[in-house]
Amino acid sequence: MGLSVRVLIVAKDDRSAGALADGLDRLGWRTVTARDGEAAARALADLEIEAAVVDLAGLDERPDVLTDTLRAACRPRRLPVVALASSGSPAPGETFDLVLGGVAHPAQLALRLEQLVRAAVAEEEFELRGATFAERNARLELPSDADTPLSVLMVGSPAPQVLALTNALGANGLDCVAAFTPYTAFDYLHDRRFDAVALWGGEEQAEAISIAAGMRRNTRLFHVPTLLYLRRTDDLDLGEVFNRGITDVASLETSESETALRVAALGRAYRRQSAIRQALENARGSGLMDASTGLFTRDLFAGHLARLGVAARERNRPLSVCVLRVADRPELAQVRTGGWLDRAMPQIGSMIARLVRAEDTAARLASEVFALALPATPLGHARLVGDRIAAVIACTAFESGPGRSPFVVEFDVGVAEVDPGESAARALERAGQASSERRAAG
Repeated sequence: MGLSVRVLIVAKDDRSAGALADGLDRLGWRTVTARDGEAAARALADLEIEAAVVDLAGLDERPDVLTDTLRAACRPRRLPVVALASSGSPAPGETFDLVLGGVAHPAQLALRLEQLVRAAVAEEEFELRGATFAERNARLELPSDADTPLSVLMVGSPAPQVLALTNALGANGLDCVAAFTPYTAFDYLHDRRFDAVALWGGEEQAEAISIAAGMRRNTRLFHVPTLLYLRRTDDLDLGEVFNRGITDVASLETSESETALRVAALGRAYRRQSAIRQALENARGSGLMDASTGLFTRDLFAGHLARLGVAARERNRPLSVCVLRVADRPELAQVRTGGWLDRAMPQIGSMIARLVRAEDTAARLASEVFALALPATPLGHARLVGDRIAAVIACTAFESGPGRSPFVVEFDVGVAEVDPGESAARALERAGQASSERRAAG
């Protein structure tokens, strides 16, 4: 049981936490509940918990003190902490990674937890990659706009409630832009970057929800958080709302100032996550990478993989590695001789870079061999990653010269998870052996 627990819920009682725990369990986020900070710290020390949820209702401890206790019990693993803040709860301030309404829906929370856990892993990778680069006299820095005021798009007719929330957002230091129609909203969203979007659904909820759904169909806007602001939530199918792309829901029963604080918390979390991922993407321009593909070189990857292995043991997280070796098919002999396969390698490397997460490390080990280091990823998920990349590239046609048919590239994929007491380099060897065996069998 211990190894399967993913979420710690800290709550005074089960009035709201019980239903939330049951819902998360059904969605694959196995939970354990603690009544106070001391019990929570013990659970975090014993279990491989990925995130914590704190119900502020009736909380005896100060929110900032409790959060510090939870995170200290997990170090050096980063622990995302979500607050459930109903009216009358202690002010959460900026101590939490995310603040949601007190009656959070399991579907809503599961979606947010997935993002927060990946963001925590990305932040760990940012620190590790910074140390690897520093050894080679290079720096990895956050984007320069990380400390500028948060920007929020307020969408809806100029009703008094919308104007009141807009004023509250401005009073909390947020740069608020108003859009009165969906068309204007999408014009703004395509022209500017926003940290959060607040959608007024007072008269027509369907229109507001459709805006959020449209954002989820756009890769650039997919992760921008959206808050649905309503007169009341009694007749709302919350599961459907959150599955359509809404991040949080607030009603007029909550004061504008409290709602503005929740929007600010959403914006801060998104801004931080975006900054970390952008910094990891910017590493490709550091001058340390393979010149033709933009991936880690063999030597840089070896040094970083050793650091990842140590960190995985310290953080009690899984670490998997994947080797992708160009399959030795008879039809490639001619394109190899003509140099066309070598010409395709930069494009293939760029595709691999785009197909992995920002927190994953992709490298070119040899002219036709690539490797991936996948932090916080067990063996089964790593195998899916390798097979997915191989399948996408196998569907791509590459030029083979004038008058000749294009060719395709297939990979022999080998995957291994670092075992207890095993070095990451040894696991990479096992993955390489597995890919060679598939090559021989093919």
